[in-house]
This record gives sequence, C-alpha cells and structure tokens, in this order.
Amino acid sequence: MPETLVTTVMKEFGQDPFFILISCLLSLRSRDTRTVHVCRTLFSKIRTPQQLLEISRVELEKIVFSLGFYRQRAKTLHEVSQIMIDDFFGKVPSDPTSLRALPGVGLKTSNLVLGIAFGVPAICVDVHVHRISKRLGLVETKNPDKTEAELKKVLPQNLWTEWNDLLVKLGQNICLPRKPKCRSCPISGLCKTSSNY
Repeated sequence: MPETLVTTVMKEFGQDPFFILISCLLSLRSRDTRTVHVCRTLFSKIRTPQQLLEISRVELEKIVFSLGFYRQRAKTLHEVSQIMIDDFFGKVPSDPTSLRALPGVGLKTSNLVLGIAFGVPAICVDVHVHRISKRLGLVETKNPDKTEAELKKVLPQNLWTEWNDLLVKLGQNICLPRKPKCRSCPISGLCKTSSNY
C-alpha cells in the first residue's frame, strides 16, 4: 500500500514537529498526493517558522494554490508560525491545550502531531479511522470525537498512534467508503460488515 502523507514527510524531512504540523495543516480537505508535492516545494525553501514568515503571503499562496483555499491556508501558516515564535520560542507546543489553540488545529491534527512528533499516545480519528472502526464493530458512534473516546476504551495505549496510519492505508486502498474490496482485505475475517459488500 502507498504511504500516508505523514509517513512520507517523516521519511523525507525527519520527525521534526514543525514539518509534521505544517503538513497536517496543508492536508486538511486535500488529497495526500497533492499535499506531498506542495510539502516538498515548501520544505525545500523553509526549515523554521521564521523562514516561513519570510515568504511573502503572495508567494506562499502560489505554493499552496493547488490545494484549494490557498488564501486561507497561507494566512493560517503565517499565523501559526508567528504564534510559535511569539509564545513558544519558535517551537511547536507539545501539550494538547496549546496545540489546539493554534489556528486551524483541531482534535484530529493535534492528536496526530502529539502521537507522531512527540510520542504522546493519542488516537487521531479521521474519516478512515471512524468508518473502519465502525465496520470492525469496535465502536458504534456517530462522530469522530465519540469514536476517539470509545477507541481509547478498547485499544491498548501502545496502538493508539499507530491505529491512524494503519487504517488510513487500509481505507485509501481497500476499505473504501462505497465499494470496499473485502476479498482483498487482510482482516476481513474480523470485520462485522464484510459480508454485506
């Protein structure tokens, strides 16, 4: 299966929390393949929040243009970088409250950054994790926040961070929303709904 965005970013640019946070912010409502290309372009020019701020808003908009919402994305990246410089000595905050206070950072993004960049056990629930966890019968929830709370009850803590990576790969390639490829699924025997497809 192809790698997820964060796995690709970590392979190419290391486990720097700044790169992980920026790649997550860029990935919101965008395909991983496009986001990876934009990350490569951006990260070839910057290494720090200060360097990101030195890129003009117009140039930054051009870099992120292909992802859509380019004006808002550029504004958010500049705002996040400025806050990191002003309030956190140019670093990504490692506590959940401070991280979620950054513009554009919600529960999913903060959990992904905490888990991947800082090694803090956290479950990042995106559409794939929510859908597949329900199909597996692990949860019976209607929204990602409730899914996170329920998964914490049934998954061992040492799997929390890895769960997102595994299910994103599965969800992008096999356990598709409308026509899942159950016959190709390595865990179809554990699935509560595979016989329905």
